[in-house]
Amino acid sequence: MRRFRHFTAESDTSSEINMSPLIDIVFILLIFFIVTTVFVDDPGVEINKPRAATASEMEKNSILLAVTSEGDVYHGGRNIGVDGVSSIVSSLLVEDPDLPVVIQGDKEAKHGVIMKVTDAAQIGGAKSIFSATAK
Repeated sequence: MRRFRHFTAESDTSSEINMSPLIDIVFILLIFFIVTTVFVDDPGVEINKPRAATASEMEKNSILLAVTSEGDVYHGGRNIGVDGVSSIVSSLLVEDPDLPVVIQGDKEAKHGVIMKVTDAAQIGGAKSIFSATAK
């Protein structure tokens, strides 16, 4: 004698979507975007840059130094002063010796301070030094 089994809603096997592969793909994409993102190291202060007719775009990777109207020199949000420029530049050029140095001088900054920063960057080993301007 055969017995028939009737399936009810309680005895049905539940079908679920396995989320593990989806989560793995999302994490892989997140890691990919983090690794391939170019991080720009802001100097950390707001600079009122002068305008220039010959301004052109620079590459993203560079050493940014800011000179405020009071004559303070900033890198990465820290006031490093003119004396700290050469050590910062030389330590950053160890990884990539061809990194350009971009000096963002406030239009009210004294020219002598900007020239001291330029000299300190050259002492630190910078091969190319540029001045940032507003477009």
